[in-house]
Amino acid sequence: MSDDQQSPSRRRALIKTLVFVPMGAGAAAALHQNLPNATAAAPAEGKPDAYTPKFFTASEWKFVIAAVDRLIPHDQHGPGAVELGVPEFLDRHMQTPYAAGAIWYMQGPFLEATSEFGYQGKLALKDIIRVGIKAVDAHCASSFSGKAFADLDVRMQETVLKDLEEGKIKLADISSKLFFADFLAEVRAGYFADPSHGGNKNMGAWKMIGYPGMRGDYLEWVKIRDKPYPLGPVDLAGRRG
Repeated sequence: MSDDQQSPSRRRALIKTLVFVPMGAGAAAALHQNLPNATAAAPAEGKPDAYTPKFFTASEWKFVIAAVDRLIPHDQHGPGAVELGVPEFLDRHMQTPYAAGAIWYMQGPFLEATSEFGYQGKLALKDIIRVGIKAVDAHCASSFSGKAFADLDVRMQETVLKDLEEGKIKLADISSKLFFADFLAEVRAGYFADPSHGGNKNMGAWKMIGYPGMRGDYLEWVKIRDKPYPLGPVDLAGRRG
């Protein structure tokens, strides 16, 4: 057991997540469990604002909501990713030039390469997500009597996600580990990003971990480890949480 697990703190949990230290399906779902009780009461469980997806189809949207909810569920420590609008973040991000590969080198040759060389495939991010969702639903349909991922019970959904992460499931047209890693990265980004991007509604994730957001007076607190920051967060638009 690591020191962070023996002495958990909201700051350490934030650092682990934002610097993209490997965090899989189990660790992502357990993020809240590694946090001590916050000074404020946990937000009430709820649903995100009404949103109609523009990128995802109806079946893809069902997958997104179900998978997002399993990766960061609501619990006694704080809000889940669905209620903070992470599905909306994903849908909006898939419509950006970045997700279309605008700043990626997308010409061949496309080769199998070690991780040190970075991504060498032909699919842009939005295609990785779309192809992966279709492949996972196809796998579930063939393995669970025609059921899509969103129609499975919670425990089976978690098993499928863990198997994707570990590469135990062979998907058509895409690596299960690649799809899972990119999908999880999107979920984490949406959960902690500024609310202007669609997720982290009302700065719920920032409040849970004690992150001050865009406050200009935070520098003097950076090295303070034994006291929580006393003020609520502020987002890029200047709204106070």
